[in-house]
Amino acid sequence: QVQLVESGGGSVQSGGSLRLSCAASGFTASESCMGWFRQTPGKERERVASILSAGNTFYGDSVKGRFTISRDNSQNMVSLQMNSLKAEDTAMYYCAAVPNSRYSCAQSQTIHYWGQGTQVTVSS
Repeated sequence: QVQLVESGGGSVQSGGSLRLSCAASGFTASESCMGWFRQTPGKERERVASILSAGNTFYGDSVKGRFTISRDNSQNMVSLQMNSLKAEDTAMYYCAAVPNSRYSCAQSQTIHYWGQGTQVTVSS
């Protein structure tokens, strides 16, 4: 059974940092495309960052240079380090996976599994 369990959300002031983690089970993260998406009320879910099975990383334009996605193969986990946070980063953040795939998972329509979401709130 595939599960994605996020942790690490919370509230922080503008300019601060948070680290999100996603524990995967039921498949091997290193053989999959994994990503982080975020969503605010009334808006579509947008890709924040993704990491391919080969290790290539990709980021949304609004977070480039501030966020870093990484994968811990020994723990079967993916993390998102978020620095220099801004009020506009406030959203529900979701871990996403396309198991056993070497292709990109940048589009929400391609995602097979979602975590339950973790709230990130940045106050200005």
